[in-house]
Amino acid sequence: MDLIPDPLRSWPAPRTAEAFPLDAETAVAAGPGTEGVAHWLRTTVGAATGLPLLPDTGTGSGDNLIVLGISGDIAREQVPEGYRITVGADAVRLDGGSAAGVFWAAQTLRQLLGPDAFRAAPLASGRHWSVPLTVIEDAPRFAWRGMMLDVARHFTPKDDILRWLDLLAAHKLNVFHFHLTDDQGWRVEIRSRPRLTEVGAWRARTKWGHRASDLWDERPHGGYYTQDDIREIVAYAAARHITVVPEIEIPGHSQAAIAAYPELGNTDVVDTASLTVWDTWGVNENVLAPTDHTLRFYEDVFTEILDLFPADTSPFIHVGGDECPKDQWKRSPAAQARIRELGLADEDGLQSWFIRHFDGWLTARGRRLIGWDEILEGGLAPGAAVSSWRGYAGGVAAARAGHDVVMCPEQHVYLDHRQAPGDDEPMPIGYVRTLEDVYRFEPVPPHLTEEEAAHVLGTQANVWTEVMQDRSRADYQVFPRLAAFAEVAWSALPAPGERDFADFEQRMTEHYRRLDALGVAYRPPAGPLPWQRRPGVAGRPLEGAPPQV
Repeated sequence: MDLIPDPLRSWPAPRTAEAFPLDAETAVAAGPGTEGVAHWLRTTVGAATGLPLLPDTGTGSGDNLIVLGISGDIAREQVPEGYRITVGADAVRLDGGSAAGVFWAAQTLRQLLGPDAFRAAPLASGRHWSVPLTVIEDAPRFAWRGMMLDVARHFTPKDDILRWLDLLAAHKLNVFHFHLTDDQGWRVEIRSRPRLTEVGAWRARTKWGHRASDLWDERPHGGYYTQDDIREIVAYAAARHITVVPEIEIPGHSQAAIAAYPELGNTDVVDTASLTVWDTWGVNENVLAPTDHTLRFYEDVFTEILDLFPADTSPFIHVGGDECPKDQWKRSPAAQARIRELGLADEDGLQSWFIRHFDGWLTARGRRLIGWDEILEGGLAPGAAVSSWRGYAGGVAAARAGHDVVMCPEQHVYLDHRQAPGDDEPMPIGYVRTLEDVYRFEPVPPHLTEEEAAHVLGTQANVWTEVMQDRSRADYQVFPRLAAFAEVAWSALPAPGERDFADFEQRMTEHYRRLDALGVAYRPPAGPLPWQRRPGVAGRPLEGAPPQV
């Protein structure tokens, strides 16, 4: 059946016919709680097939039906995202432990229909559509199966965000980490602080390639999402059972905010009024000042963020917390006075104070803070979680300290890193991470105890966009590797060395046809097409195997 991710188990159904035929009379019988899945089938699969897939007007027990239901048996097995597909000659049943489980079953049904079911309109009228007779039982390994998209370095228009959500859903990924702010741009409207987007969303030019490149794109760049755009994105994600995790960076990666409101910076050591939104890449020394004004400013920001991202769809709020240089705080009399006032040991303690303040602030409002693994330095409140990006070590430390963790080590699942050696890879960054390398990534380090491993919520692939200027560049870097990552996050795979990559590669032959139907500009197995190359644009390739840290 060439399904991706590979399901837990499947077997042929009793053969009373060759397949279940879909036709203009096929109806959808949606049980309680599955109405949203029925709508998705009608608008997505119905659009591709040209079939109406009308609501069933009977009791859901007739012929020529797609029957959707939430199963108490599956739910009692404590797999709310689990599902069972039963394809008989007269009906298709999609049962899930929850509405999410039924939705993932619908994604599998779409794959069973063939690659043309991924198109936006039928290729020909009167085509025969059918589903092979089969039984599939499936459930995810991890509850957190995510992708982070950086929209600060290069802005992604709203319609492309909706497209990303559809691509995540097609791969049974259920977390969209939305990196909304950084030195190079502020991308979300905050009505109480309008200059964050009036000024902070725009930069005069952009470095072309790695920061070591001599090239510049001299066109102004920017953009942001209005609050209604954000509400639309969140609703679109929720309809696809995707959790959105907004990220607002503090106290580093904040030059765009400081350019908009200079008083947020360390004004006693830097002329912050002269700062503009940063136009290049790297770690920036301009960080937030540790003042009460800064705290109140960001409390106002987070108040609006909590309204835009409701708790039922966004229980986690990401605060960044990474790569915060301390040089300005070391030179700032105001920062040094704050260190003494708080009784802190040093500037590292000051960063921890920032994070702990918003940890408590978010907890008091029913949310959970999550941040990059640097936030472990100085201690965290019990409910805080960690995104382990510098390697496994941060995640191991978090799990052993009783904190939940999302494994996203840059050495394995940073999809800005190049996919092959050689000069043909466009703007080559980092270590070579092939499709097979990603397929053999293991999110849970083997030396964690069972109790510690239970703190691994799941895993996430990260898409940093310094060298991804547009949709086609992002498509190239992300695919096909996101398909391999999706199987790692969903499927019950053996140890990395025992995984059957040849089988996965064979199944990818069909999956490339699905990606073609969706218009994804992925990297072909034989290497980049001529138009996908970027000759003469400097990258920063790192040689050898990545360190295991």
